Amino acid sequence: MLSRVVNNTSYYSLNNGNILREVTVKIGLERIDIQKGIIIEALLDSGTTRLVMSSEFARKLRFKLKKIERLIYVRNVDGSFNKKPIEYTVKVNIYYQEHRERTEIDIIGEQK
Repeated sequence: MLSRVVNNTSYYSLNNGNILREVTVKIGLERIDIQKGIIIEALLDSGTTRLVMSSEFARKLRFKLKKIERLIYVRNVDGSFNKKPIEYTVKVNIYYQEHRERTEIDIIGEQK
């Protein structure tokens, strides 16, 4: 259950009395192929080793997917493997304040 939101941090009360925090930041995300962008709220995850985007989000915004050479198998926080490996990536420009970075984001989830 969401307890409160303070400065882009959501606080959730867990059943065991602990507090779970989620930190989000507003970023610009630009499709390189058509140079069209949107502003989104992205989850800041200090434990991840890659940038990821859901396949549903990529499909909704019609990102041009690029098939990767080797599948990437994702391990979840509980140690189990994700149902499907990462098969695709997208090239984007990410904007945060005065910073712009061209990068690739892995697509995670079900692809058609």
